[in-house]
Amino acid sequence: MEFKLTEEQELIRKNMREFADKYVEPIAAEIDENSRHPAEVFKLLAEGDWMGIPIPGEYGGAGADYLTHILAVEELSRSCASTGFTVSIHVGIACMLVLLNGTEEQKKKYLTPMAKGEKLGAFVLTEPGAGTDVMAATTTAVLDGDAYVLNGTKTFTSNGPTGDFYMVFAWTDKAAGRKGMSCFIIPRGTPGMTPGEHFRKMGLRSSQTSEMVFKDCRVPKENLLGKEGAGLVMAMAGFDHGRVGIAAQSVGIIQAALDESIRYSKERVQFGNPISRNQAISWMIANMATELQAARFLTYHAAWLKDQKQGFSKEAAMAKLFASEAAMRHTIKAVQIHGGYGYCKGAKVERLFRDAKITEIYEGTSEAQRMVISGNVLR
Repeated sequence: MEFKLTEEQELIRKNMREFADKYVEPIAAEIDENSRHPAEVFKLLAEGDWMGIPIPGEYGGAGADYLTHILAVEELSRSCASTGFTVSIHVGIACMLVLLNGTEEQKKKYLTPMAKGEKLGAFVLTEPGAGTDVMAATTTAVLDGDAYVLNGTKTFTSNGPTGDFYMVFAWTDKAAGRKGMSCFIIPRGTPGMTPGEHFRKMGLRSSQTSEMVFKDCRVPKENLLGKEGAGLVMAMAGFDHGRVGIAAQSVGIIQAALDESIRYSKERVQFGNPISRNQAISWMIANMATELQAARFLTYHAAWLKDQKQGFSKEAAMAKLFASEAAMRHTIKAVQIHGGYGYCKGAKVERLFRDAKITEIYEGTSEAQRMVISGNVLR
């Protein structure tokens, strides 16, 4: 078995680390405090061809593999989990949905500007009464001549206030059950579609999240993504890609927590010695480093399976489950290692702790991941 990244992958990881250190790390605390979307960073990411890493060059991407994209998300998240997540949703779900299901015309019109970073993609599925239970959604899309008319309300839309192209799921035939949902590409500014205000969240504060309201929103028939009735299958495939991205985000958070814990424990002196010499502290760090390695291997393996064109739904759920719960465990420990300072605003571990919690919730809760895993193992 080969556990070594290619030279190209290592180079891209190194370049993204340097980018994050230079442009993301210095503003991470500020954009968190102000819930600000760092448009200047995304402009630089676009200029560096980072916004479409696994998308073929013919559609404006870098033509690399999915694992390379995951490495970039990890390194961005190590500095700012919000920035890493925004890229993950844009590439891993929005771009991949169009790449895998779009017509050639749709790929040129929508995928190319997204892969170039000129436009930002958003994923619009969750509703106030339909989270894990996607089938409980109520948004409808009724065919009327040459257009579908959408009505309904979505919530927790990642990139909602800042998106340019929205991947929107709605019922075209509720009576058809699992074969009755469809997906539409809807550009910002389409009459009848209104993004709501950004939710002020506990963590991941600079990642923009909002409601999306559809009121007699007319969408041309040519904006149907894939076949009518194939939306649920597409959404589940989108979750698989997205879960690997959340796992990578979690790995980045754990790495940052470990970095901060090592640094502080060596600097902080109590009773005449650095606290890193205390067994209680050193064992916390040992556990952190061990679970970081396990989470990283689970995440890379899921991405590798995707690149090998093998099924990776179970592995994506495993990676997301383990990495997210490890991120929560070890950001708590990182705060503990920092003591009172770790509980104060301005400490990076305080931000990491708040950011870590959502990784156990979005793209399917930990409980939902266990449902996916057990469904695969017990069938």
